[in-house]
Amino acid sequence: MGRARRLVQGAGNTDPDAMAIDSAKTRLRNVVLVCRKCSKKLDGGFGPDGNHTLKKALRKYLKAGKGRKATLAVVHTPCFDICPKNAVVAVNAARPKEMLIVPTGADLFEVKARLGLEDDRRLKPVLIIDSDAG
Repeated sequence: MGRARRLVQGAGNTDPDAMAIDSAKTRLRNVVLVCRKCSKKLDGGFGPDGNHTLKKALRKYLKAGKGRKATLAVVHTPCFDICPKNAVVAVNAARPKEMLIVPTGADLFEVKARLGLEDDRRLKPVLIIDSDAG
């Protein structure tokens, strides 16, 4: 008898075909939901050359991995019923109260910041020149 079936039967359930609820570990820290309908309407418009969907451009820009080992997931979702013109709706699943309307050609650095995402890349240090030294 399988582990799942033993768990269900041990819980007082008499149905031998019932499945137990199980979980899987993941490294995900953020999940970004992107409207599939908006993406299809635009057929691109993001990234350095403007030929990627917002989903693909964010995945490349943020170097999102694949599967359970990734720290970021960017996924298409059904329509949010906002339907902006020449833009795509995106939301960070950790902050569902703030939906972003991202216009075509938007700067991905700004999109990342507005979604509240971090990408483990270090920013270049700023050189400060002290005019009093010397």
